Amino acid sequence: MSSLASFEFIRAFALGIFLLLSARTGTAQSPPETVPVADLADPHFQEFRENWTSPALSNSHLVPVRPIGFVTDNPRYTVELLQVQWRPADPIDLYVMKPKGVKKPPVILYLNGYPTDTEIFRRADYQELVTRDGCAAVGFVSALTGHRYHDRPIKQWFLSELQESLATSAHDVQMVLNYLASRDDLDMDRVGMFAQGSGASIAILASAVDPRIKVLEALDPWGDWPTWMASSPFVPEQERADYLKPEFQKKIDTLEPLDWLPKIQAKKFRFDNEVFDTVTPKSANEKLRAVAPAGTELRFYDNMEDFKAAFENGRNVQWIHHELQSLPATDQHPRFEISHH
Repeated sequence: MSSLASFEFIRAFALGIFLLLSARTGTAQSPPETVPVADLADPHFQEFRENWTSPALSNSHLVPVRPIGFVTDNPRYTVELLQVQWRPADPIDLYVMKPKGVKKPPVILYLNGYPTDTEIFRRADYQELVTRDGCAAVGFVSALTGHRYHDRPIKQWFLSELQESLATSAHDVQMVLNYLASRDDLDMDRVGMFAQGSGASIAILASAVDPRIKVLEALDPWGDWPTWMASSPFVPEQERADYLKPEFQKKIDTLEPLDWLPKIQAKKFRFDNEVFDTVTPKSANEKLRAVAPAGTELRFYDNMEDFKAAFENGRNVQWIHHELQSLPATDQHPRFEISHH
């Protein structure tokens, strides 16, 4: 695809750790952290099938291979870097950060928006912050992002393949939950999720079809696709017309956050909105807020100073920690067994 204009903006990822999201020029991505499994004839995936028209797993057949990884020990927590996989040519780096001294901690999934890679999960200050209140943290990235972008023509990227990006990532959330449930060292009755941007859209889709996510915080989700594609400055001007075509809109219509947001099953939901951010057009934001379920906590940030104050030193993550820890812990719950190829 043609080069994009420089697009830089600052984000805080639930913890007051602000990263600079670098511009996407062409389809430039960070070097892969893992070696892609590029053989589509891999016998592990002979029965693989995936339905991109729905965030639900019911019409897909995804069977994971046995994960591989290693553990790093720190004084107050451990970090596992795992490679998990359930579709051809798409190994996923999964970071599992656990506080020490907690038998079965609640767990929070973190999914930041495109184009954020996994660098944040490798930072010691982040690892300490997300585990210091007794919760485990699990981080990964969405499809066609960072190390998951490879073996593609340059014109194909997250937006051009939005149906795939959204559907497969929503499936990934559920497959990650399946894997975590199989471990038996986390409290899967107290699962939360924090997500930002396109990741927030994916989290909404996943929460609508999976009741295991009990607490959800969504920061600036993308949505209202016709409006978003027509007006968002994130969309390259030279590609915008393609994304407004009926055939493209039809493909992503079944993955419209406006339709799925009223169906989310999280018991507690917080909608964070940066009023000053223009990635999601104002009218689309208003529509998304209007369809949020009753009881949704709305948080508005008028400027970057307000935003930093709310997220500084992990203040924002305290909400999701509190809501999870307020739920009753259950020591005995059905264990999800995974059959591996």
